[in-house]
Amino acid sequence: MTGCVVVLGPEEAHCLTTAERTLEAQFGAERLVMSAVSAQPFVKPMQSSPSVSPIQRRHTLPASEVRPLNTQDAISVFEIEREAFISVSGECPLHLDEVRHFLTLCPELSMGWFEEGRLVAFIIGSLWDQERLEMDALTLHKPRGSTVHIHVLAVHRTFRQQGKGPILMWRYLQYLRCLPYVRRAVLMCEDFLVPFYRKSGFRSLGRCAITVANLTFTEMWYPISGHAYMRRNSEAIRFPQGLTIKYYFTDT
Repeated sequence: MTGCVVVLGPEEAHCLTTAERTLEAQFGAERLVMSAVSAQPFVKPMQSSPSVSPIQRRHTLPASEVRPLNTQDAISVFEIEREAFISVSGECPLHLDEVRHFLTLCPELSMGWFEEGRLVAFIIGSLWDQERLEMDALTLHKPRGSTVHIHVLAVHRTFRQQGKGPILMWRYLQYLRCLPYVRRAVLMCEDFLVPFYRKSGFRSLGRCAITVANLTFTEMWYPISGHAYMRRNSEAIRFPQGLTIKYYFTDT
């Protein structure tokens, strides 16, 4: 994101980072306009609050929100996943009990995009401790691992072809840079999806050792690097264990 001017005041100019220009060129359906807060993957916009009572504010849903998932989101997650994958490959990456399993063990490695309170896209990941994926990676979370295994990325059918999948993946990868124990992300996908993930910066590792029914997969990886500067902020997204953080990213 070299050359980005991050602005901290409402009177100052906004800018587009190099990463966002690339996304905009590739997936022009969504314009990523960067301000001091929207430049950061998970920060809610800090706007001057209208004179509305706290009770009214509690019942106002944000137009767009990105946050970690929890077990209460599991059914919505599975419904989107089932519709997205069953029609294409006949198999779901995660069944409902597995969705709940990972959202219980490692909710901080998940991410959901909500529009007016409705889940429209999500990613679920877990930790893995080997160089390559094995069958156990489909169901296990290895807390001492340094590799994030991305199990699934899916977008609700009515929100597809809008660039939400690539944008959510970009935000997720930026978030992983803030986790000191993560050094790379891996995933497995069918061959027709390889170009999609290459556009997000993933590199092919070749044929994956895992097969599901008659399906074979390509294993891909993404190096987690760069610098993240964080500060606590009460308006930032709330992660498990009460952690609230605000992100500033630069490339070197």
